[in-house]
Order: sequence, then structure tokens, then C-alpha cells
Amino acid sequence: MWPRILPFAVYMGFIALSSLLTFLFPVDTQSQALEMWLYPLKIFMVGGLLIFFWSQYDELKNSLVVSWREGLSVIGIGLLVYVLWVRMDWSWAMQGETSEYNPFQHAGGMGLLLAGIRLFGASVVVPVMEELFWRSFLIRWVIDNRFNVVPIGTFTIGSFAATVVLFGLEHNLWLAGMMAGAFYNVLLYRTRRLWPCILAHGLTNFVLGIHVLMTEEWQWW
Repeated sequence: MWPRILPFAVYMGFIALSSLLTFLFPVDTQSQALEMWLYPLKIFMVGGLLIFFWSQYDELKNSLVVSWREGLSVIGIGLLVYVLWVRMDWSWAMQGETSEYNPFQHAGGMGLLLAGIRLFGASVVVPVMEELFWRSFLIRWVIDNRFNVVPIGTFTIGSFAATVVLFGLEHNLWLAGMMAGAFYNVLLYRTRRLWPCILAHGLTNFVLGIHVLMTEEWQWW
């Protein structure tokens, strides 16, 4: 249980710390610069935990993609979630304040490094961490608290609804988050494997990151 919970908990702890800094020092340049450098530290710590626990992730010991149909599903869902995500920023579908991560604002010449770390973290570390928590642990734990006896991809209405709603509430764009959670759940049920969900999630985040860098619409980060 803990190898799937702890990386997610650490990630959420850093988000809480970032929110606290914004609340305490809303216009302080130094605190904004510190907040920007918290992201690399967050990715380093979460990535380190994933590496440390890697041998315990039995659901990741199979191959990444096993068929062309599965590969097409990964690409299709990954891109579809991105396309819908950037069109679902309606004010009524947001919660909290909109944050922006502009790596070039306070980092000077280090902005390119921060942008690279952000893109890597969002497209590699975050998908592994989140999918292990949401679609390996929690979606099975809702069915049976001995989650490891529940086969990957087991469907129940309750576990589907719980993970979709909670995954949405994790994000500032709660409705877009629910949409993404629903699609990743469907991919899990279709393939009964976790790797396709990780790859689709990673593709969504990677394309979104490229979108941000090309358009400078930092609100998506």
C-alpha cells in the first residue's frame, strides 16, 4: 500500500507548501522564486521514492505496449484528453486561484533548465506517480481494502465514480480533471494494464507542456 501512497502524499505536500507560500507572501518576488524552485525538489523527491519502491510495483513488470491496438488507444486517448483539457477552462469549472508556472520569470538564465525539468516531471514522473495511486491502488482499494487481491482493471460503478470525482478535485480545473480521469479509467478497463494509462497520461502532459512553451499560456502549468 505505502509504495503507492507515499510518492503521491509527498507530491501533494509540496502543493500545499506552495499554496501556503502564495498565501503568506502573495507579492513577494523572493517567495515566488523559491516556489518556482520547489518544483525540481518535488520531482526529485517523488522520483526518488518511485525508484526506491520500483521492485514492489508488480503491475509495472509487464511490457509497456503489447499490441498496435493498445498503442492506438494510448495515443488516441492521450491526445483527446489534451484537446479537451485546453477547451474546458470555464470559470464555473475551476476551483481556487489559477496558478501559473513561468520558468523564465524569476530564474533568469536558468529558465530553460526549469522548463526542461517541468516538462520531464509532468510527462514522466507525475504520470507514474498518479497512475500508481489512482488506477492501481485507490480504484482497487474502493472495491476491497485488500486491494492487491483485486485484478487490475476490475470494474465497479462505485470505484469508477470515486476515482473520477476525486481525480477531478485534485486539479484546479475540476471538470477537466474528471474528464481525464474517466478516459484513463476506460483505458484501464479496456487493457487491464496500468502501463497504457501511464503512457496516455504522459502523452497528454507532454503535449500540454509543448503547448505551454509554444504559446506562453503559463496558466496550464
